[in-house]
Amino acid sequence: MKRLIALTALTLALAGPAHAACFADYKAKQDDPLRLHYGVAQISECSAQAAKRELRPRLARAGWELLNILSIFDDSGLEERKDNAGRHFLRY
Repeated sequence: MKRLIALTALTLALAGPAHAACFADYKAKQDDPLRLHYGVAQISECSAQAAKRELRPRLARAGWELLNILSIFDDSGLEERKDNAGRHFLRY
């Protein structure tokens, strides 16, 4: 029994705390003709620098250039941004 308790405690310690989902809202553009969009994307780390590193290549594959990261937030901020992001909501 002591072994089971010790093994359970070790497993929980190694697992660490559960991480909440992170999201970023951003602005991007395309040239010739100029097109702008506002979007929301899920990111793996909750920081603006991580968001830039992740989103630049994702957007570039679709021909978009990241202009800036507006904010970083958790899933509690998703619903209020959904309408504004439109088709770019969780697209990239």
